[in-house]
Amino acid sequence: MLDSPWRVLHVVANHEKRVARHLTARSHEYYLPLYAVRSKWTDRVVDLERPLFAGYVFARFQCESRLSVVSTPGVLHLLGSGAGEVVSAAEIERIREGLASGCILRPHPAVSIGELVHVHRGVFAGVEGIVTELRQQCKVIITLAATKQCFSLAVDMDDIEVMRKRVARDVLPEKERPAESRA
Repeated sequence: MLDSPWRVLHVVANHEKRVARHLTARSHEYYLPLYAVRSKWTDRVVDLERPLFAGYVFARFQCESRLSVVSTPGVLHLLGSGAGEVVSAAEIERIREGLASGCILRPHPAVSIGELVHVHRGVFAGVEGIVTELRQQCKVIITLAATKQCFSLAVDMDDIEVMRKRVARDVLPEKERPAESRA
């Protein structure tokens, strides 16, 4: 099995562990990276294990076992066109080693310059803006234009929600546009 590539299974939300149990029962190799998180419930605080990649499980299988894997309860489909997306063994091993050595790995939404975001905490909660600059690891500068005038605001990544809409590059000032779009 070691020569087979790792493939990505898109699974039903919050069913990653259940899919992993089914894959084990079907004798298929899988990897489900989990991280620990402390969650406050109404009556107590609990430690939970959550998937690092919500909605995805990595599986390694031979081509003839494909049908058995994709028909596993909870599996929506194999990512990619045809044969599916392949993840290198080195990437999987790096994630395994990182988690085993105590590195703090957490899911994080991808944020790019030009994306529309919604601030959901702090003084500016409810305001939408455009990401114009990424600074350090956890800070962004967004431009809020509700008054038809702009100003910059530094916010934590945890305080924004990406709206998944790209803004036309013409909206960004010349110096903040990616180099390939300047002409």
